[in-house]
Amino acid sequence: MSERVAAEDVLLFVNAAVTATGQREFRSSAAEQGFSLAFVHAYVRINYRPVYAAALALDINHHNAALIVEWLLRTADEAGGPEEKRAEGRLIAARLALLPPQRVYRLFRALRAAGVNNRRTRAIVRGWLAARPDPALDAVKYRTGLKTAVRHVHAPPADPETGDFLFAPGRRVRYDSPTLDAHRRAHYEQSALYELPFTVAEGFAAKHRVPRALFLERIAPRMTRLERLRTERAAGAGADLSVMPLTRLALYVLALPLAERVARRAELTRALRAAARRAAGPYAGSWGRVAAVLDDSFSSSGSAVKRRRPLAVALGCHFLLEALADPGAFTGLWTSGGDDPLMVRPSGPTPLGARILDALETGPERLVVVSDGWDNAPPGLAGEVLRVWRTRLDPERRTSVVHLNPVYDAGGFDVRRLAPSVPTAGIRDAEDLPALVELAQFAEGRTGFAELRAYLDRRVELFLKGAGA
Repeated sequence: MSERVAAEDVLLFVNAAVTATGQREFRSSAAEQGFSLAFVHAYVRINYRPVYAAALALDINHHNAALIVEWLLRTADEAGGPEEKRAEGRLIAARLALLPPQRVYRLFRALRAAGVNNRRTRAIVRGWLAARPDPALDAVKYRTGLKTAVRHVHAPPADPETGDFLFAPGRRVRYDSPTLDAHRRAHYEQSALYELPFTVAEGFAAKHRVPRALFLERIAPRMTRLERLRTERAAGAGADLSVMPLTRLALYVLALPLAERVARRAELTRALRAAARRAAGPYAGSWGRVAAVLDDSFSSSGSAVKRRRPLAVALGCHFLLEALADPGAFTGLWTSGGDDPLMVRPSGPTPLGARILDALETGPERLVVVSDGWDNAPPGLAGEVLRVWRTRLDPERRTSVVHLNPVYDAGGFDVRRLAPSVPTAGIRDAEDLPALVELAQFAEGRTGFAELRAYLDRRVELFLKGAGA
């Protein structure tokens, strides 16, 4: 029983770390989300510290990865010994290498504000700064964050020019670094701003009163893929759909008016299927007969800061499960009763029970439910259907049933579940579906803490091997 409780505690934390971002959700405020998430982090860190660190190797979101790193460094004295500290250090370094630079600099500012400046923290910060591919670019683009990090660990930049740029900008008449010198010249030379990163150049363009259209045309080669996508969307221009990840593409599609979705049906469907095939990878066409119940009720609209996120995850899962199933062996059922995934929109109640019955009648080998778990038409029917199915109609488990929930329930410190007999896993990006279905097997209660730890150890080994490569 104690092993089962431990496994449930760890899975609860993984679900929170995958879905929760501390932002407002449909049914809970940002303050409630933040308080709930802080409690879950503290509980798991104190009781299962090695597992808490091992979560860095899983597909958790950036917000929780940064929180784990921060609290491991803030509570270094709680580690079991030198070996455990070394293991934590390797995981922290590997995860920081994957985080966006702006989030890492934000983490360093939080550590400085908390007064965390032990030897391990200084070594990790110095190591991360030393591994940055272009220190001059960081000095220009993340100037405040870099200055804070350098001051905190008392490690001057290896390049004297970067040090002068950060702390004594008037010392040099010019810089040998093209990026640093372009920043110097951009104050009075309009052409120099096109040699800078987009976010820095934007400020100089406004200062020089450069027309927006001209600026975007000339700065385009310096823009990242996401920057290009944001500016194209703001300008109403067509975006390059061929490079978008599946969930981001689903968000893009759902932001379009219904009339435009109809007019671009072939293009959008082709792009979604191509993104789904990329996400499926080697698992494409290997899952047999698959049925999916997908939630497009009103609550899938999300919140002001996560607009349509739950619905986008469901839409991405629709196309990904279609790619994973045998050819022609996929059935996707939306709670609204609609049969056109491209036209879905958040509306109506959540009749999960009735749609699950429809899905089970198709005789699938796998049933995947993507919903926030608020079954309300009528309340509780989905849980009762799944209970009877598992205990009376399919005790041999011929059909595998998994519930994936894209919304963290702050009041329950977990994602909301449909039935005790059905494993539930949190999901943030549709691309993570295959890995989460594998992880969900531990939520059935048929495996113990030892098996879960073995699984986490394998993930850590693969994660660190990939980081080394």
